[in-house]
Amino acid sequence: MKMKKTFEFKTAGKGALGIILGLLLVFCLLKCFYGVSEQQNAVVTQFGKIVRVDTAGFHVKAPWQSVKKVDITTHGTGLGYVVSEDGQNVVDDDNGIMITSDFNLLNIDFYMEYRVSDPIAYLYNSKEPENIMVNTALADIRTVVSNYTVDEAMTTGKSKIQADVKEAIGKSLEERNIGLSVVNITIQDSEPPTDEIKAAFKAVETAKQGADTAKNNALQYQNEQIPAADAKADSIRQSAEATKQSRIAEAEGQVARFNETYEQYKLYPDITKKRMFYETMEDILPDLKVIITDGSTQTMLPLDSFSTTE
Repeated sequence: MKMKKTFEFKTAGKGALGIILGLLLVFCLLKCFYGVSEQQNAVVTQFGKIVRVDTAGFHVKAPWQSVKKVDITTHGTGLGYVVSEDGQNVVDDDNGIMITSDFNLLNIDFYMEYRVSDPIAYLYNSKEPENIMVNTALADIRTVVSNYTVDEAMTTGKSKIQADVKEAIGKSLEERNIGLSVVNITIQDSEPPTDEIKAAFKAVETAKQGADTAKNNALQYQNEQIPAADAKADSIRQSAEATKQSRIAEAEGQVARFNETYEQYKLYPDITKKRMFYETMEDILPDLKVIITDGSTQTMLPLDSFSTTE
């Protein structure tokens, strides 16, 4: 009877040991297999040393190895503003106010998209990589914005500022090697920080628009007047040319008549002289008043025409 109990005890002990060993085996098997999604990378370490980085799929590791999964999808964060409880963007006065190259204050907000580019550097090269990235981005943004005027930062220079900021942040993150990279960065808003500055800026913009309008009006007037002046100048030149040709033709005609008269004069000088005298008298006498006097008469009476015209 005693031997039977001893046998049953040994059999029960072996069964429990088998169950324990089985559970340990299952546990080890579960620890040896793991999956990585499309949005993740997995860093495998062994006794504190990095073994490899696994991408999406089903993988196997040793039970004593550890796995840390890293999200590699694109994330976004605001720079220069915070989101309130009701979902509105509120200016971050500590980080959103920048100074431009013409020494104007400007409230400029950015939205930055980033992702993990190096899982190992992200996990082990810094304690808070996101905070380092944000502080680096703010410093680079201030440097870039200080190279532009307030007008450029609010209007035509936005795209160039975005490109310069993205390039600067990319270089800074690469130097710091924290495993993060910039995907894209855009300007959300850019405006003067106070109502007074807004009013002053609007006044300046209005003045600039007035100056542009005056300049355009002046150019329009110039474009209208120059063709009219050119046309008038052409008309004067054409009139002068016509007068010139008329005078030349008249002079040439007079010369021809003189030459013709002179040729006749050379042939019959006496007759020509008399004819010219008579022709001249015909032109002069009708307008003269003839007075006859003996030279000693004190009173001279004009001789009216003896003929009367009724």
